[in-house]
Amino acid sequence: MYVLLAGLIVLFTGILGYMIAQAFGKSIIAEEIVLDSLPLSFDGFRILFITDIHRRRLPSAQLSRLKNRVDAVFLGGDLTEKNSPLVRLAHNMKLLVSIAPVYAVHGNHDYRANTPIVDNILRGNGVRLLINENVAIERPDATLWLTGVDYPKNGGKIAYAPLPPLPYSDTNQPCRIILVHDPMWLSQRSSVPADLVLAGHTHGGQIILPFIGRSKRIETFYHTYHSGRFRWPKGDGGNSFAQLLISRGFGTSHLPLRWGSPAQMHILTLRRDTSA
Repeated sequence: MYVLLAGLIVLFTGILGYMIAQAFGKSIIAEEIVLDSLPLSFDGFRILFITDIHRRRLPSAQLSRLKNRVDAVFLGGDLTEKNSPLVRLAHNMKLLVSIAPVYAVHGNHDYRANTPIVDNILRGNGVRLLINENVAIERPDATLWLTGVDYPKNGGKIAYAPLPPLPYSDTNQPCRIILVHDPMWLSQRSSVPADLVLAGHTHGGQIILPFIGRSKRIETFYHTYHSGRFRWPKGDGGNSFAQLLISRGFGTSHLPLRWGSPAQMHILTLRRDTSA
């Protein structure tokens, strides 16, 4: 009996340790993304993409080494949460701004925190907070458009504002990246006028139990679009597709535990399609 009890304690401790290790991992996934419309001068443009930080403190020693090695930082929302220390948010933003220009959108948990103070911390540290707006990232001879889609503050998770149009008609087919917290934004759209969509929110399921998989209680959309790389029609009159990357995120929601869906950050290197 005591041997069985001791074995169960060891097993439980091992499982708990594994789940904590997955939740507090610091992995950076490096990958290339080929975009048809990417201007030549943006070939090799590198983005540090982080989403769903929640209560975590970003690793200074690890990320500081990325200074002058990435061109921009994109933050996909849930940068903090209710009752999380605001001094930690300030630390995280100062760290990221020291690496490269930072662009961010709100997530649902940002609106559950003290949003005016959160926004002041972001803007006060030099973060460009995008609330349903476009920003031009410019090189001397070309422009890369970034559109930030704000999470609905009221009306539920599909009550999004209209996508802001680009400020002019570019006959050279502008290259556009959309930054949105929740990929379910796409569920209301048959097509998306972008080359790349970056999202988070799902945590990849956070806890995916062996032989059971992801929770069946979540919305059907997330059964397919939970994390990883996907495609979505561009609706440009051809058969082209936007690329979609859904991150598992860096932090956790509710319990600081993960199983089968370890924490992650991303370094995305944009590449121009040279196959044509």
